[in-house]
Formats: sequence, C-alpha cells, structure tokens
Amino acid sequence: MNINIDSNSGYCFGVEFAIQMAEDEMEHARKLYCLGDIVHNDKEVKRLEQKGLVIINHDELKNLKDCKVLIRAHGEPPETYQIALENNIELIDASCPVVLKLQNRVRNAYESSKKEQGQIVIYGKDGHAEVIGLSGQTNKEAIIITSEQDLDKIDFTKPISLFSQTTKSTSGFYHLKELIENRIRQQNQTENPDPFDANDSICRQVANREPQLKNFSEENDVIVFVSGKKSSNGKALYSSCKSINPRSYFVEDESEINPDWFKPTDSVGICGATSTPMWLMENVAKFIQQIDKNYVEQ
Repeated sequence: MNINIDSNSGYCFGVEFAIQMAEDEMEHARKLYCLGDIVHNDKEVKRLEQKGLVIINHDELKNLKDCKVLIRAHGEPPETYQIALENNIELIDASCPVVLKLQNRVRNAYESSKKEQGQIVIYGKDGHAEVIGLSGQTNKEAIIITSEQDLDKIDFTKPISLFSQTTKSTSGFYHLKELIENRIRQQNQTENPDPFDANDSICRQVANREPQLKNFSEENDVIVFVSGKKSSNGKALYSSCKSINPRSYFVEDESEINPDWFKPTDSVGICGATSTPMWLMENVAKFIQQIDKNYVEQ
C-alpha cells in the first residue's frame, strides 16, 4: 500500500496557537485551568490533562478566584471577562484573531441595528463555543440558524445582518444567503425591501481545506479521516471526502480501523480536521503500515 498523510490537514493557526500558549504556561505552573475543551479532540485533551491542564465549565469558573484560566481559540462572551475581573482571575487569552475580529464586527453590527430594529443572524451550530461568544456580543439576541428549517425564526420585514461561524461550510452559507434573499422578496413584494447585509465571515484557512480535501480524496483509493466526534468542522470535512470517495472512513484513532477496508494495491490517504493533531494522524499511518506489512508476510 501507498500511505499518504495530507500536508494540509491538522491544526489551524488558532488551535495551534492556543495549545502552544497552554503548554508554555504549564512549563511554569503545575496547574492551568481551561474554560471548555481546548480542542474538539478527546485524545489531545487527555494528553494536555496529563501535563496539568484542568478543563472547567462556566459554572465552575464562577467559583474560582486568584488563579489563571485559559480562554481557548473559540473566544468567549463579554460576561466571561466580567467574571474574571470580579474574581481576580488572570486570563490567558488564546482567542483566535479571526474570531476576535468577527466578534468585533458582530458587536458593531448589533449596535447599529438597534436603531432600525434590525436582526443579527448567525449561521452556526447552536450551543457551539464560538457561537456562544458571538451571540454574547449581541446580548444573546442573535438569531442562530443551522439549516433552512431555522429561517422561520427571522422576521423578513426587518433589516437583517447575516454572519457565519468561522468554521462552517462556505457552500452552506451561500445557500442560506440565497434562501434569505428569496424570502425577503416574497415577504416584502417590493423593489426596495429592507436591507440585507450578508457577511461571509468563514475563515479562509478552514474554507480552503474543503476543495483541497476533495482533490486529496480523488487522488487516493481509500480515505481515513481522523477527527474527534465533537468537531463540527470534522463532520463537515469528512462529508466532503465521502461525497468524492465512497471508501472514506471516519475514525477517532487507530483503534477504530478495520483492516477489511484496505487492499494491498490501495493508495491510502490520511487526513483530518482543523482540530486533529498531526501525531494522531501519524499513529494511524503507522497502524495501516502494519496492516500492509501483514499483507506482505501472508
């Protein structure tokens, strides 16, 4: 077998930056709190926990005082910073710069929209950490949509500002944008409907991976996609692989690999989400190499 690891897979800048900040901080302290999973990959979280990272939730944050807490790449709503201020908590802010810029855009749009009774609409996964942070910029008034079924939440007779979670599908965003434009025309039945401001706020480092992975899926006979099951980015990218190559398989680690997936003559491509560490993909490659070795010995 010919086994290839996709050079474009693995951590995006924001996740890599957050993990590096955590590891640097833990070199000087035996314990570092992190607000939520630092990355949507259980294997990597466990590795960092062994180094002293302690994962906490927002309720636990309220009871902490005089300590250090890491904010992960997804960002946080304003209330998190207020709690830290009141409890003398030093925040190690690893929010992704792309997410911070988007939070600022959403906050400014929200302030402007109040004058016209406008609505902030966010295309994203309801309850996702980044979406919670974005909604927090609007005093939790933003309308969260994930599919066409959610469009009924919107009042199409009022101005709309649409944004996207940075890790969502580009095609999904533009599909919903088109549907909203159609609904506005139907609802208003006028040549001059209320304003609709659509902001493509998807991270291009993430967005570019979809076409890259489609090419990678075409180039290999079998695709092994490595990702944590919690990763929405992983689910979306895996779907892209599967749409091109039916012999695509989703695994969290090498223990989930079935040798029956492979033939001795196959070219096997290993790839992953923006939350997948390279060491995990390398472990998968070594496991498949052993399967290939067994074929040769037989």
